[in-house]
Amino acid sequence: MANLDTSSKITCVLFDLDGTLLDTAPDMTNALNLLLAEEDKAPLSNEACRDYVSHGSVAMVNLGFGEQQNPKEFERRRLRFLHLYEKNLCLDTKLFDGMDEVLSFLEENHLPWGIVTNKPAFLTNPLLQQLNLYDRAKSIVSGDSLPNRKPHPEPLYHAANECQRLATECIYVGDAERDIEAGRRANMQTLIASYGYIDESQTPIEWRANGVIEHPDEILAWIS
Repeated sequence: MANLDTSSKITCVLFDLDGTLLDTAPDMTNALNLLLAEEDKAPLSNEACRDYVSHGSVAMVNLGFGEQQNPKEFERRRLRFLHLYEKNLCLDTKLFDGMDEVLSFLEENHLPWGIVTNKPAFLTNPLLQQLNLYDRAKSIVSGDSLPNRKPHPEPLYHAANECQRLATECIYVGDAERDIEAGRRANMQTLIASYGYIDESQTPIEWRANGVIEHPDEILAWIS
């Protein structure tokens, strides 16, 4: 694990959404199982789906129906999955344990925090509203908010600007390689949320993050 660059004081924390800020796997799994039931297929467990959640609707539909689907059938299923998920967006989704305390600490110390996700805004915004997080975040950048999305650095630059911070004053926390790549390209410090949705085939040690955390409260140790 690399040490934090002490020449850059961290005064802003930016989070990926699925698998970093929120545990959305139960509701994403539920949506997939509703779709599987419609096509008379057996349900999948939360454990079987968990590591695919960060990769969105494409990965979830491929998990449920295989990667050799007819393209039209795949797109029909993907859109149906998104519809089912939208209608059952926040049944069991919650902040990861310890995350609310982290957000409260940041707010109490006047340190802005924001969200940069590839999840589309029609899902991101109502989910955050239902969890009473929408008005707390100083910036919310969804996958379709800008012309580019992660791993492009543009969404992170945009979030830093909305938080009225330089990119070098921000730390970005994520659980996918694209998160760390985007953060590094934006000249931010980066942390891997190892408690998130990282499957055994991935090699986070190769992502060149500044550090790895096993629990949200470890974020606070990285703030100057």
